[in-house]
Amino acid sequence: MNKILIALLFTLNVGGLFAADYVDDINKSVEMRSDGHRVVYEMNVGSFTTEGTFSAAQARLYELKTLGVDVVWLMPIYPRGGGINSPYAATNFQQTNPSYGSIADLKTFVARAHELGMEVWLDWVPNHTATNADWVTTHPEYYLTSGGQMVHPNNYGDVWQLDYGNADLVNAMNDCLKFWIDEADIDGYRCDYISSPQIPASYWQTTIPMIKALKPVTFLGEADIASDATRLKSVGFDYDYAWQFQSSLASYANGTAASRLKVFVNTLLQKSADISFGRMLYVTNHDQNYNETKKTLTQKYGDNRYPLTVLAYTVYGMPLVYNGQEVGGNQALDYFNDTKIDWTAKDDKMLNTLRTLFALKHAVPALSHAKQTADNPATQLFDVQGSTSVFAYTRTLGDSQVLVVLNMGTTDASATINGLTEGDWSLWLDSRTIAQGTSRQQVKLHASHTFDIEAKGYRVYVRGVYPEQPVSSSTGIRSVSASQTASHQWYSLSGRAIHTPTKAGIYIRDGKKYVVR
Repeated sequence: MNKILIALLFTLNVGGLFAADYVDDINKSVEMRSDGHRVVYEMNVGSFTTEGTFSAAQARLYELKTLGVDVVWLMPIYPRGGGINSPYAATNFQQTNPSYGSIADLKTFVARAHELGMEVWLDWVPNHTATNADWVTTHPEYYLTSGGQMVHPNNYGDVWQLDYGNADLVNAMNDCLKFWIDEADIDGYRCDYISSPQIPASYWQTTIPMIKALKPVTFLGEADIASDATRLKSVGFDYDYAWQFQSSLASYANGTAASRLKVFVNTLLQKSADISFGRMLYVTNHDQNYNETKKTLTQKYGDNRYPLTVLAYTVYGMPLVYNGQEVGGNQALDYFNDTKIDWTAKDDKMLNTLRTLFALKHAVPALSHAKQTADNPATQLFDVQGSTSVFAYTRTLGDSQVLVVLNMGTTDASATINGLTEGDWSLWLDSRTIAQGTSRQQVKLHASHTFDIEAKGYRVYVRGVYPEQPVSSSTGIRSVSASQTASHQWYSLSGRAIHTPTKAGIYIRDGKKYVVR
């Protein structure tokens, strides 16, 4: 009989207990990762910590590195005005919100991020300012008027529309973009509401290369350029939002039919086929989390919040995670009033799923992303036999290949997939065990392979041979093969007595937890 494998004990890290595991080893690498292997984290400075400051957030940057974050996108950091305290109603684009700290504090935050191999992007609001912005008094000519009155874009009563027909306004906005590179050494801009009809495409065509000449910063545009804002396809943005795809997932919600997901993914791939920029994929962000009727991940997706997260972060593009998503994403965060994230609301299944997905993103070429269609990994969707709820696909780049299998159904499923690459694969992400910790297991897959997968379950396999690692947990979980489970009294986690486990999963025997493989 083989010896029972004792799991690695958790080691204490900043902000909680994390396993000393292969996921940590990958995610904590200090290198600045290449463009095609990055994960973006949207942070509201005021919500991220109790103090709500740059300095307090800086002290927790190492946690984000451990999570697998490469880029910290800061929601607007400027002084707020307009009367309703929106961060997107700035009074001055060359100052910081005094409750967050000073420009010097921001500079220190950026420097620490750089030490950890992370980038910092600022949220840029090019379309408008607060109605009580400094420019309203000092440069009223910067604003669009109608009948002699300044204009509220989209009937937003707290902001005035800027006038891009005024050359001085254009120069002033460009000076603000340059300012933050010079003052704080920032690495990119997430540009708000770029689909505004008041911002001409020619502005971006001129400004983006001008700013990149100072430093090769990244420009992320808040629009689905590939599907909707097509006039902006060639103006120079590095990334757009795969907005339509997220909307499709939200409409799917807690659905079960794999055929609908296949339609959504095919549409995503088709829309992405003739572009020269990357795409950012996500399941939530500040707009979805607070401005929509169904705010939290559970409200939007129900039990599908886990498999749909796996889908969004493996099927294409660059992943975005919203602050608080790593503890479940089940808190509606009022970003007008900087609601504090409840970090005690732990969701180990979501945390460990995200950690592993980001390690995969960093380490596996088949999950990279590129700006040119021809450079992206190929995605193959399978016709699954035996289940209408199981969705499966591979992504392939050269010799690197990943297989993702998702069961969207409400019952366990046995599904057969034909056309797989036969041979050695490594199971990197397993929904049966991921709540207990990360693991990695070598398996043999056949060209025609049947997968038994639990309701709302997911598996992610990487082709090749990798060192195995048993599930790790602070509770001392042990790993045992199915052949070692006979002639013992076992219990499920719910307490039901089982003579011999017939399925892989987590079980209890003699007061100890075991992973049965």
